[in-house]
Parts: sequence; structure tokens; C-alpha cells
Amino acid sequence: MKKALLIVDVQNDFCPGGSLGVKDGDKVVEVINGLMDKFDLVISSQDWHPEETVHFEKWPVHCVAGTSGAEFHPSLNSNNIDLRLKKGTDNKDDGYSAFEATNINFGEYLNNNRVTTLYICGLTTDYCVKESALDSISKGIHTYVVTDAIAAVNAKQGDDKEALNEMYKSGCILVESKDI
Repeated sequence: MKKALLIVDVQNDFCPGGSLGVKDGDKVVEVINGLMDKFDLVISSQDWHPEETVHFEKWPVHCVAGTSGAEFHPSLNSNNIDLRLKKGTDNKDDGYSAFEATNINFGEYLNNNRVTTLYICGLTTDYCVKESALDSISKGIHTYVVTDAIAAVNAKQGDDKEALNEMYKSGCILVESKDI
């Protein structure tokens, strides 16, 4: 039985200055870097959108495959990542959840590697983190959300609090990094 850290979408376009920059999105990097050595596996997801996708009808163009905006934040210790998931690669799909990765069946990977506990951090609380956490819970995985290692889009004021409440009600455990 193993525990894994899932780093969701800590990419340039989601950090300040990016095309869909999240307030304080870059501040999660230091916390995440400090967590990596506490886990059996470190996994990341990346939005990896095609140039044209229905997703961009809802959002500004961001994280286009192969662009600098789709790359990890430069301060993220990406050398410590064991598996990189690509999601949102279909032009007809949003790909919010890491479990929608197109390069590997993430749920099967966790099962094959005997991962029973998943800690989730990254960007954004109210979309990709939330959807990944809800999918994790639905698969029977003990799921923790690291609250000081996430940041929200907050398209609507309070979306972050609503997302945290939804994750908590679904069975996710909310935890701070100091308690891991």
C-alpha cells in the first residue's frame, strides 16, 4: 500500500502573468516542492490542449501543447516527478480531472502500483483540483487535499470555498502541508 502526491496543473499559464493566471498560483510551488520527498510516488498532470478546442469557448487560450505556457512553473522540482499525465488533449473535451489523462489510464496506474492514498495539490481549487479529488473519491481512494498548496480561479467570488466544501462533503480530507 502506497501513498502518492498528485500535483495538478502547476503550469506557466495558470501562474501570475500567464494567460489564465491565478492569484498566488506561483505561491503553491514552494509548498509542493517541500512535500515531494514524503511520498512513494509523485505524479503531475498538465493541461495539454490542442490549438483549437471547445474548451476555449469558456476560457482564454491557455496551456496549448508544446508551448511555454503549458510547461511547468520553472521553480517546480519537476525532476522528482515519476509520472506526467496529459489531459484536455481532445478538441471536444475540457479534461479537468487528472483521471481524464489521455496518455495513460490513471486509475489503473494507481491500482497497479498499489496506491491507496492520494494527496492532491496544485491549480486550480475550483476546477481541476476539485474534479481530480472527486474522481479519486469515486474510485475508493483515500483522498486528501492539501489546502495550503492550492489556489483558485474564483471566476465567481467564493468558488474556492464552495469547491472545498464539495470536496469535504464527498469524503476528501482537507489537510495542511505541516500535518503530513
